[in-house]
Amino acid sequence: MTTVVLAIVLLTGWWRLLGAQTVLFAMCAFISLKLNPWGHVYRFAIQPRITPTTEREEAAPLRFAQGVGFVFALLGTVGYAAGYPTFGTVATGLALVAAFLNAAFGLCLGCEMYLLLRRYAPALARPQ
Repeated sequence: MTTVVLAIVLLTGWWRLLGAQTVLFAMCAFISLKLNPWGHVYRFAIQPRITPTTEREEAAPLRFAQGVGFVFALLGTVGYAAGYPTFGTVATGLALVAAFLNAAFGLCLGCEMYLLLRRYAPALARPQ
């Protein structure tokens, strides 16, 4: 659904819709992933119809990815709202590429970034 929302924004320049997506990214990144309405749709409409899985992903990479999405969506929203549609389009386009890769191929760029940061900057990940 994120891919669809971002594609609509790119096609229409409707920055208020991008602003709503920005708020959704922020809620998931900084409060809880359970606030994502698309997750609720999946849990109640799709998950009961598929075979159960025992695999679960850690929340930290997913929240980091939502934070990355928040940054790009915020930049896009500000760009569109401030009258810089090219800036808004580029930021939204980058967010759309990441969302599409996740939706189509299961490749979460934000999650991969998180894992790379943890591997190459472990001191940043450890609480003091």
